[in-house]
Amino acid sequence: MSAAPESSHTLRPYLSRRQVWAVSLGTSVGWGSLVVTCNTYLAQAGPMGTVLGLLAGLAIMLLVARNYHYLMNLYPSAGGAYTYVRVAFGHDRAFLVSWMLALTYLAVLWANLTSLPLFARLFLGEVFQFGRLYELFGYDVYLGEVLLTVAALLLAAVLCIRWSRAMMRAMVVMVAVFFLAIVGVCVAALCLRDRTLAPAFVPDAKAISQVVGIAVITPWAFIGFENVSHAVEEFAFPVDKSFRILTVSVFATTALYIAVALLSVTAFPPQYATWLDYIRDLGNLQGIEALPPFYAAQHYLGGAGVVSLMAALLCLVITSFIGNIMALSRLFYAMAQDEILPAPIARLNGQGTPVNAILLIAAVSCFIPLVGRTAIGWIVDVTTLGATIVYGFVSAAAGKMAAFHKDRVEKVTGRLGLWLMMAFGAYLLIPNFFQESSMATETYFLFVIWSVLGLLFFHFVLREDRQNRFGNALAVWIAFLSLILFVSLVWMSQYTMRATREGMYELQNHFVSLGATGESQVYVQQVLEEIQRSGGRGIMVVVIMFAISLAILFSNYTTMTHRAIRSEAELGAMRTIANTDPLTGVKNKLAYTTAEARLDNQIAAGTAGEFAVLVCDVNGLKHINDTQGHKAGDAYLCLASNMVCEFFKHSPVFRVGGDEFVVLMEGQDFLYRQEILEKFNHQVEENIHTDGAVISLGAAVYTPGRDSTVHAVFERADSHMYERKRQLKAMGAHVRG
Repeated sequence: MSAAPESSHTLRPYLSRRQVWAVSLGTSVGWGSLVVTCNTYLAQAGPMGTVLGLLAGLAIMLLVARNYHYLMNLYPSAGGAYTYVRVAFGHDRAFLVSWMLALTYLAVLWANLTSLPLFARLFLGEVFQFGRLYELFGYDVYLGEVLLTVAALLLAAVLCIRWSRAMMRAMVVMVAVFFLAIVGVCVAALCLRDRTLAPAFVPDAKAISQVVGIAVITPWAFIGFENVSHAVEEFAFPVDKSFRILTVSVFATTALYIAVALLSVTAFPPQYATWLDYIRDLGNLQGIEALPPFYAAQHYLGGAGVVSLMAALLCLVITSFIGNIMALSRLFYAMAQDEILPAPIARLNGQGTPVNAILLIAAVSCFIPLVGRTAIGWIVDVTTLGATIVYGFVSAAAGKMAAFHKDRVEKVTGRLGLWLMMAFGAYLLIPNFFQESSMATETYFLFVIWSVLGLLFFHFVLREDRQNRFGNALAVWIAFLSLILFVSLVWMSQYTMRATREGMYELQNHFVSLGATGESQVYVQQVLEEIQRSGGRGIMVVVIMFAISLAILFSNYTTMTHRAIRSEAELGAMRTIANTDPLTGVKNKLAYTTAEARLDNQIAAGTAGEFAVLVCDVNGLKHINDTQGHKAGDAYLCLASNMVCEFFKHSPVFRVGGDEFVVLMEGQDFLYRQEILEKFNHQVEENIHTDGAVISLGAAVYTPGRDSTVHAVFERADSHMYERKRQLKAMGAHVRG
């Protein structure tokens, strides 16, 4: 193997429009589009409800795409949503968004990673099912499948590090393969279908609620289309072309989901009367029959149809896999640049690829195959909440920045996107009120666990924050803690409801064993439904009371904050008066004493930086007072003070006596001190023959190890000032005797 290329300092532009589109589409669809869609969409809304819900989701995602496009053009740097929220709302909210975004991308990455063993089980039999380790949540974990998954992960990491450009070209080919394969098989099945698509909706619920239910999980269906925002620095074309790319990606994603849904209901085994009976019994089926799209492809096109969808499914998994690694690595790169993650995470190799970020992703993901597919399914469900939160924050950021820049269209799309995501969040977080929750009970618990881990990680970020960028938005953390408590309540309610349901079913089975009539069984079912409705109403009451209490809390917090700001402003004004010389407006001797004590403490602690002390004496003040009066003398002092302030713009100036000023030269003034002092002294010498102020100036630089106090530096500067005074007297200046 050749030597690794030297490190680069910036991400490099190389992505073409076609590659960006491929990454966007290839990441937004994955294993779930062919395998999970039936359980998630058709079982809840039927073909018509699915199509209408997806079209509604299409409109919503176009709003989100518009918001992303707007922010990508304003801030074309890595980090995506994290960067936008940081600029618009500060570091605290940005941290929350990055934490949720990391969970979302990791969950999708893990879902596609652990789908490889499932792919092998479906199409290769038991080739990798050797070395059974244990059973976890009903899923058998095999050593062979773990090795397959880890090998695929490491191979992908190496390819993304060493041959990132080749991977992007391969993405275009793989996206074309799965798009054409899925759409082609669907069109063929619809033309050849011999079964009715009825019922159009699931008969157990209202049509409108089914459509809304599909639209609400839109963030889960489309998450990943926006991941190209993390790679905007790598675009080899103008960023203002990105909206067209995102739009085409959203339309293509919608078309693929609709194609899979319609394909799945065009054919079903003869023992079922309708597609609905078939979908509801998938848990009891094996092989091709357990995969409706593949069954339909085989039914109409034979082996060629199955092979086409196999190729499409494999390409879906790989593109989603690569796309999420790319997005996560750029997100971690941006977070490392802001010192949320260790600085080495931001290191780039010679190709401009964040190599350490990719290695971090691989390291975090290596244990995932040991968790089992069941737990991964629960984690993936969390992405619905995570994506909703991220899209909401991005929309809010777009609305805020558009209002600042007076961009009316994005101001509307930003606010509308925020309102929709808030509504979606309420819908998801209040299960059994609008309709029965589609998320598992464990999903709510995992969301709480991830949130608590976020608080723990933020604790370490806060401890290492030397620039005081984090921890300034207390209201954000109160709201986040409230969300954790509320989701914990939802989890507890769902857990209790599930235990009640299981108990009622056991009771029902007991009645049946005793020969109970059908009416008794119906009665048990009615009681169960009433318990579920009561639980939903109870949660809603808690939500309302919680919301009212939280609103009052924030109102009180806002009032106290404004009061504290006013008090601080008043106190600051008093400090300013106490530390300001009333004649010249510069700082006074009290302020100098305070600054001197600060520097003395730094010198004692060994943390003092570079600085110099300048002692200034205004020449001829006594002569002016004696000959022209004190009013003219005061004017001359102000003239001298203005001159000092003009030359030493970046350093504090103190009036420490009647005609004496001190400058503590630091920062930029210190770096260019020789040039500034030469210009100052030259101006003073010119002023001897004009009406300008004549000032004797002496300077001394702090020397570590030699100077134990500021006063030691002051004494040297004062000595130099008297030498300068003698020089100016020889030039004809009026000085004190």
